[in-house]
This record gives sequence, structure tokens and C-alpha cells, in this order.
Amino acid sequence: MALPPRSPRTMASPVRRSPLASPERASPRSISDPVLPWLRSIRKALDELRRDPNNGGASHLKALVADCIEKFGSEERYRDDARLLKIWILHADEIRDFDRVFRMLEQKGICQGHALLYEAYALFLVAKGNLLEAEKVYQLGISRNAEPLDKLKKMHAMFLNHVSEIAQNARPDSKVVVSSIQGQEQSLMNPWSASTITDLLRKKDSDIKKYNGYHKSNKVYSGKISLTSLQNSSRNKVVELGNIKYHIKGCSGQGGFAQVYKAYVDGNPEDVVALKIQKPAYPWEFYMYRQLDQRVSAAERPNFGYAHKVHVFSDLSVLVCEYLSHGTLQDAINSHLVMNKLMEELLCIYYTREMLRMLETLHSAGIIHGDFKPDNLLVRYSREDLTEDKEKFKGRTGSWHDQGLCLVDWGRGIDLNLFPADVEFQGDCRTSGFRCVEMQERRTWTYQVDTYGLCVIAHMMLHGTYMSIEKKTNADGSYLYQPKSSLKRYWNVDLWKNLFSTLLNIPSNESDVPILRSLRESFEEYICSNPQLISKLKHLLIKQKASLCSA
Repeated sequence: MALPPRSPRTMASPVRRSPLASPERASPRSISDPVLPWLRSIRKALDELRRDPNNGGASHLKALVADCIEKFGSEERYRDDARLLKIWILHADEIRDFDRVFRMLEQKGICQGHALLYEAYALFLVAKGNLLEAEKVYQLGISRNAEPLDKLKKMHAMFLNHVSEIAQNARPDSKVVVSSIQGQEQSLMNPWSASTITDLLRKKDSDIKKYNGYHKSNKVYSGKISLTSLQNSSRNKVVELGNIKYHIKGCSGQGGFAQVYKAYVDGNPEDVVALKIQKPAYPWEFYMYRQLDQRVSAAERPNFGYAHKVHVFSDLSVLVCEYLSHGTLQDAINSHLVMNKLMEELLCIYYTREMLRMLETLHSAGIIHGDFKPDNLLVRYSREDLTEDKEKFKGRTGSWHDQGLCLVDWGRGIDLNLFPADVEFQGDCRTSGFRCVEMQERRTWTYQVDTYGLCVIAHMMLHGTYMSIEKKTNADGSYLYQPKSSLKRYWNVDLWKNLFSTLLNIPSNESDVPILRSLRESFEEYICSNPQLISKLKHLLIKQKASLCSA
């Protein structure tokens, strides 16, 4: 039961307490920054309203704010502008529907990194007596490292003190709400925050030092070749690490914090590895690879990549990994799109079965990948001719054992063994197109971060586009999430409909292994139901290999 509601007007808006902009005369800035005259007018209207609340200025202010939002609210140049955020907050205050405004800002990606957004929304929720939702909003802002983070954390601490005071004087029914908030503090966290990773690495430091291939130096990297400048001109340079010379043959991938290079070990073209250079140093990924070594069976282990060793310096780290040369599942999808075609449905079914098996293996071992997308799925091809034997296909034995996918990039991996048994996460992956329903709606999650990624990939294979979802209301008032795109009549509609409706509507954060196993078996049964399908699949994979490897 919620605490007795109070009108949102009883809480002073952070915007109403602070100036929007300093008074300025007309200047050339107004031309390059067209929102300035509107800010001045709104400030003037606010000042007049404070001096005389009864002169009818409230309606004038409301109209000004609404017009300003309509004119500039969606402009790209103001997407991260704190001044316009204050106008959005005034607008939410005026229409008394902060929930809708917050959802709209989140959907459009506007000002998500500003602490003021979460502070204002939390105050609005507190004013309504909705303390549980206010706690979630504070946690969401902190998990996103909204700036200024220190101020947001201070406001959150004040909120928790306020909750504690309520607890001392609350009615028994209200104490349920308070105890829920206090309990959430123990079980809700962002598994990807720097503080969480640092704390976990500190706790596991003694174990990590014992892992085979772990090499650490407290000094900065001082090799002859600057690792941070490799991306400008890397080919044929030689990097020496631990008395081994790696001959760089080119950059095979890069992101905001890491670059990956193909390299020959001591110049041997038969011994090829991938060097992942990360700044600042990030040994967490090496830890996750060693967990895979320990907790995944030998039969399934090749599906998740290998890390041979890691060199950790005070300024950067170098992870030495297995190198696979056949491209990614994203490349396979794109190879069809460039010819204005879509991937054959049978290939989609096969790769979906492979992904379901992967997640079934990982989640049963208490591991979440956390960044499940086609760029991180390397394509594997068997060195032997694929057999059409149904049992070998189903059991992934013989030539089918080396055929499939390999999941790499474990930097966002989550080891559930390091968290309480009832843990629920609140972090946001911030990967466009791959934020699960729970992240989009600011709810807690666990395995959904992986299963939603699987659904997006399946949608990309089938439709050639990212997945958009819609929320439908059932007759009993419950909700059903499903892709907006329609399934083609000649597809296996029941198979796909079951996949999407099941994985997009998992009812709790508990283990999803039985669900994944059941879905995987349904995909296997379809392929094995007709010997001609395995034969067709074999030839499609041969054709795909020829196409990708010649590109």
C-alpha cells in the first residue's frame, strides 16, 4: 500500500527554484542559439508569476513552455542541453504528468545523462507518495552515471534518510513500502558500474593472480611500439609482450575503449591470435574467460571463445585471444542485405537454435553475457564435410561439432555466483536496439538482457531490420509484448511466434533454462522432422562459407 498521496504542487520543482538563463540583451547569439529568446521570455514569465501569482501569469507561462517544447523539444542540437531539460521539467510540472514526459525523453534519448532529470522525477514521485518508484528512478540515474553524480547520490542519500524517518512513525501498512525500499538497497545494483567491477576484482584478486596466463605489472606499458597509436598505422608492426613477438597484420575491430588486432605469434602465419588492447586496463574480461573454462563443459566450450593470456599494465591491458577468420553473424546478415535479399528462413532457424543452446549453457552455469548481439557472434565452419545424419546434427557431434557460432567479447559478462541469490539488476546497457523491455521500462532484470538480444538477432535475420516491439493489453488486464513486424505467411509462423512471445514475456527474473531448453528442442525437432531440411541446410552453409570467405 502506498503512502498517502500529496499533490505534486507541494514539492518545489528544482527548476522553479533555479534560474533558467541570465537576463541578456538581444545579441548575435540569438541567431546561432535560437532557443535563447524563449528562455528569456520564460524566465521573465516565471519572475512575474513569483511577484504576483494572481495576475493570470500561470496560463501565459504554460503556453510559453508548451510552445518552446513544440518548437525545440526534438531538435538534435538541444538533445543534451541542460537548459532545455529545465523547460521539459517545467512542462511536466505544468501538465502534471511527469511519467509521460519521462518516458518520452527516455524513448528519444534526450538528456539521459543529466542528474537533474532523475532528481526532478523522483521529487515528483515522492510528492505523489510513490516511494518505491522514486527509489527506482534514483537507482536508474546512478546506474547511468548521470552528472553531477555526486549531487545525485547526495539527493538519494537524503531521500533514504527521509524514508528512515517515515519508517519510525509510519503505520504498519506503510512500513511494508519502506522495508521494500530498504531491502532493494541490498539486492539491486548495476553489474557494469565501475565501482561494482572494481569491488568484484578486488575480492577475486588472489584467485585471478593464480590463473594461467595472467601477467600483471604496476608500471605503464613501455614497449617500443605505442599500443595506443596502433590504430593509425598498425600493419607489419611488431609488439613484444612477455618475450613473445606479435606481428600485427591489421585491425579487425575497434570500439570506444578497445581495439582488436590480428597478429602472428613470432611471425608464424600458422599461429594466429587476436590482441585486444584496452585503455584503461580491464582484466575483468580475462576473469570471465577463466570462469567459462571452469564452468562450461568441454563439448560446449568452443562456442564461447578462448583467452590465452592477459598482460595488465597500469595504463592499459592486452588480452591475447583465439582468432576466427570467417567473420560475424552480422557479416552473414549483411551479405544478404547488400543483394536486397533476406537470409533463408532455414538458416535463421539453424542459427536461432545455436543461440538458444548457447544461452541455455551459459545461464545454467550462472553466467550472463550482457552484450548479446550479432557483432559478437563469430561464425564457425567445420573443417570436415557436414554429414546429413540426423542424430549427429541433433547432438552436435561429428562434423557438426565445429559448425555454428562462437560468442566473444566478454567485457560485460556477469558472474552470478558473485552476487546474492535473489539479485536483480538495474543497469542500462545503452546499446541502441538491444535494451530489453525491462530496461526500457526501468524495471529490474537478470537473464532478459541476453534473451532480448537473441530476439533482436532473430528479427534481424528474418526481416533485415532491428526489432521494434509493441505492448498489447490482454483481456485480463495483463500485457503482451511482441514485435511490430508481421511474420510472412509462408514462414513457420507458430515456431517464430512461440519464440518471440515466450522470450519477450518471461514473467520473472528467475532461471530461464527450462524455457530455453524447450524452445531449442522445438527448433531442433523442426529441422530433424524432414531429412531434406538437413541436406538443404548443409548446402546453404557451404554456399554462405564460400560467399563470406571470398569477400
